[in-house]
Amino acid sequence: MKLYIKPGVCSMASHIVLTEIGEDFTVEMVDTVAGKTASGADYRAINPKGKVPALEVDGEILTEGPAILQFLADRAADERLAPAGGTMARARVNEMLNFLGTELHVAFGPLFDPSATDAAREAARRTVALKLHWLEDGLSDGRTHTTGVDFTIADAYAFVVANWANMTGIALDRWPHLSAFMARVGARPSVQAVLKAEGLVA
Repeated sequence: MKLYIKPGVCSMASHIVLTEIGEDFTVEMVDTVAGKTASGADYRAINPKGKVPALEVDGEILTEGPAILQFLADRAADERLAPAGGTMARARVNEMLNFLGTELHVAFGPLFDPSATDAAREAARRTVALKLHWLEDGLSDGRTHTTGVDFTIADAYAFVVANWANMTGIALDRWPHLSAFMARVGARPSVQAVLKAEGLVA
């Protein structure tokens, strides 16, 4: 398998899960602005959407982070990472994946847009804070991860997206349960390995 990524962005969640399950895979960096891979290939010929991640497996290309995360967990038959389909536990993981992808991830958009106005950025910070409050509330019942006691694919995604707060001037210490979650997930060997592999820590 080959995973196409850009350091520090949402593709990191798939990178973490591949590392977590011990799959044999390679990684290729993508310059999404230039539309080129590190080897010089036209990335849009691989993924016409031009976004990361993309997973090359068995001669096919799978795109969209949440789809890749579920595919990887199901392929590994690891019900800790993704509970069995048709269960409420799996529905809760899917619920969290959808929240992260359509709410929190999207809310950060203006903070990474160089053309955004100061007013748009300030509005985005308020929106992000509301989404982080929701995560904080969920974690305040004593659970160690976003959907319960086990680390799941949703936690990999939550860690990556919530970590963008540190890059956009939003102090996570306002949310103590979320901060503790970030520390727990950040300490996992798979996460530390990916942070190093993507050049984000020494």
